[in-house]
Amino acid sequence: MSRLKVHHEHHQLGRIGWMRAAVLGANDGIVSTASLIIGVAAASAGQGEILVAGVAALVAGSMSMAAGEYVSVSSQSDAEQAELAKERQELIDLPEAEHAELAGIYEERGLKPETAKEVAHQLMADDPLRAHARDELGITDLTAAKPIQAAISSAISFAVGAALPLALVWLVPLGALVTAEAVASLLFLALLGAVGARAGGASIWRPMLRVTFWGALAMAITAGIGHLVGAVI
Repeated sequence: MSRLKVHHEHHQLGRIGWMRAAVLGANDGIVSTASLIIGVAAASAGQGEILVAGVAALVAGSMSMAAGEYVSVSSQSDAEQAELAKERQELIDLPEAEHAELAGIYEERGLKPETAKEVAHQLMADDPLRAHARDELGITDLTAAKPIQAAISSAISFAVGAALPLALVWLVPLGALVTAEAVASLLFLALLGAVGARAGGASIWRPMLRVTFWGALAMAITAGIGHLVGAVI
């Protein structure tokens, strides 16, 4: 007699919220801090001025990322809660219409009318709000907005990302700093793209090329502006 085996699949959707915030924070930390350091160094500033600018960028950027992410995700959370409250009231006022609406969703997905009605009936008997939140509104435990988690992930990841190019100011002679920052930061960005893609279960090459290209462009523009400003001053 054969024995059925339970097949466990591991998906990455549960990581999307914090992973997006962490990758965005680290990427922004590397690009913005490295670009600032390159721009200040290209303006012929001394090591002390570069360090002050880099540390200020790390602290201000971390706080800005945390606040921005919290406000943004909180807005998403508020919208989700408003939709859930509306759906909750409709389930009280118009239960039959809500049942028909849910059954219609399942019909559109390929179920026969009688099967769709039965599925809607059983799901609404168990947890009607959850059924409508998932299948009508697209809100699940995995995708629901989590403002505090996103804010903390962004702040920490930005600080870690910014610390990498900032450390080079101590380690590299001033004359070679611009080149070293550019090369090392591009390597950091490529590694970040690969790690983010791997954590999400995707191919690593396209994310690596994407973050490296835009990082190189940002640093090149900042270095050019810094050089022009330094020449004028």
